[in-house]
Amino acid sequence: MVDIHVYNMIVTGIILLAGNSTRYNKGYNKNLEILDNQPVFMYSLKAFLNNKLINDIILVVRYEDKKEIESYLNNITLNKKVNLIIGGLSRMESVYNGIINSTSDLVVIHDGARPLIKDSYITKGIESMNKYLGAVTSVKVKDTIKITNNYGEIVSSTNRDYTYIGQTPQTFNRQLLLELHQKYKNNLDITDDSMLFEKEGYKIKIIEGDYTNIKITTEEDLELAKIFLKNCKIINNHVK
Repeated sequence: MVDIHVYNMIVTGIILLAGNSTRYNKGYNKNLEILDNQPVFMYSLKAFLNNKLINDIILVVRYEDKKEIESYLNNITLNKKVNLIIGGLSRMESVYNGIINSTSDLVVIHDGARPLIKDSYITKGIESMNKYLGAVTSVKVKDTIKITNNYGEIVSSTNRDYTYIGQTPQTFNRQLLLELHQKYKNNLDITDDSMLFEKEGYKIKIIEGDYTNIKITTEEDLELAKIFLKNCKIINNHVK
């Protein structure tokens, strides 16, 4: 564990928009899909712009999407510095491109295709860095997870009480994350940044998320996000 004071530290939000969206099956980037009159990525961007602990933001984008994303940025008020960085051929390369273009103490990495991110996930992740080097937003699984071998045969089952589904945002010490990316850059088994810390034996804090914080991967996910977003608006209007 570490003991630092996060309120004195510089924090960069890194929002990933550079995926190929192959499973979205529409021929364009799902982050640019319109969800209730604005592109999907804008929900994540606004959450980071509004968070009190985020100092600046990096959008990791595809080269072919850069101008379109810039046009959206020109139409909103930016209260923080927002840089656009070209991503890599994989998620890991895109994250690396983001962190090497930051000089902050901490980075908060988020999938732009998770539009229902809550401010509390960002804040709790950052605050947990007083004691940890990494924090991951996650939810407990609802079903029993089966582990199989190469032949599709079950070899074990997980305990639901201790099994989580990893989401984003994920928060890390930037310098250590950079070093781990450089160490494991050729490891194709890495699917998210917390796995780098796991390989080195670092303890990672779980931030309790919720099941609405879905990642839009297919058209069905977009329809589900519309329902969640509508329900959020109904709840907010009721509270007011």
